[in-house]
Amino acid sequence: MSKQWFLEYFELYRNLYDDNILLKLIELKDSLVSTNSAGCKTMICGNGGSAAISSHVAVDLTKNANIRSVNFNEADLITCFSNDFGYEYWMAKSIEYYGDNGDQVILISSSGKSKNVINAANIAKEKNNKLITFTGFNKDNPLKSLGDLNFWVDSKAYNVIETIHQIWLLAVCDAIIGKAEYPAN
Repeated sequence: MSKQWFLEYFELYRNLYDDNILLKLIELKDSLVSTNSAGCKTMICGNGGSAAISSHVAVDLTKNANIRSVNFNEADLITCFSNDFGYEYWMAKSIEYYGDNGDQVILISSSGKSKNVINAANIAKEKNNKLITFTGFNKDNPLKSLGDLNFWVDSKAYNVIETIHQIWLLAVCDAIIGKAEYPAN
């Protein structure tokens, strides 16, 4: 392993930004603020690493940016809904039970093909919730075709896709706050 390997690796990340992504990030920031201003919330969901991202982003949006956000990563909720409705429907049922008119949904899936995420997207669309997607791998993935605002990472590597998703989402959180550094308290 050489220094050159890391330089090339981080160059991958630099090449994933363009004006189109920057404009979409502004649109996402504006959507989060307007949804919150209307008294509605943002629901964020994903599987595995994407679930961890959804938890992190929901907490930071709520605590640091004062944007009401929730995620559904409680083991009791996931196992209850999976047991009662099937694993492929637990996210959809979460949105069905907790979603209100005017809410928006952010779904994160590296492949954009997970059945439980696709079912959640379909419920969000049925409820007329704005749907924002974060995907990777194939550009024409099923989740991306359902979204109102879509973020796609041109990579086939999970770590690259998930890292970029988290960077983009947390950058939007910082943009809402208006700075990238927080006070110590």
